[in-house]
Amino acid sequence: MYVGNLSYDSTDSDIRELFEAHGNVSDVFIVKDRESGRPRGFAFVSMETPEEMNAAIEGLNGAEFAGRVLTINEARPREERPQGGGYGGGGDRGGYKRGGGRGGDRGGRGGDRGGRNSY
Repeated sequence: MYVGNLSYDSTDSDIRELFEAHGNVSDVFIVKDRESGRPRGFAFVSMETPEEMNAAIEGLNGAEFAGRVLTINEARPREERPQGGGYGGGGDRGGYKRGGGRGGDRGGRGGDRGGRNSY
């Protein structure tokens, strides 16, 4: 399950201890920043049974932990992000198993290169 709004000082054992009041914890994964290695303020916790997970969500969602109000819900698979570069360009360009797409357009970055573009 997803556990959000965690204190950046929370440890695996702190989180495990909190959730064990609602059942057996099988895993705690604190998400960290790729570059700095510092916690990002959320984690994923796995319980041994769906009943234990539901009990933890019911008991802890909105609860205060380390001075912060937790957001806890069933983790959902990550939504597929649009592919493409930084400037809002990209989009579906066809590709393997995707059908047509936009034909020969290469991401919409051509055109006027002078001055500031109006967005």
